[in-house]
Amino acid sequence: MAHFEPPMHWADHEDIAMALYEKFGDDFTEAKIYRIRFTELIEWVLSLDNFDGTREQSTEGHLEQIQAKWVYEWRDNQ
Repeated sequence: MAHFEPPMHWADHEDIAMALYEKFGDDFTEAKIYRIRFTELIEWVLSLDNFDGTREQSTEGHLEQIQAKWVYEWRDNQ
């Protein structure tokens, strides 16, 4: 049975971070995650299967939160 996941939006920082961690795994260390340019991060978030938002809806605040949560996710898995 397919597992249905509701679509993610920009405010779903934790869900997005988990999806990014699953996609990139341990290749992205804390230092690398914090060096990602926001322009790049936006593209990656937009490319997530379950993401339902637009480039225009992204804000610096959302992107900072996503980065921070991604780092926590990475740390939790080390």
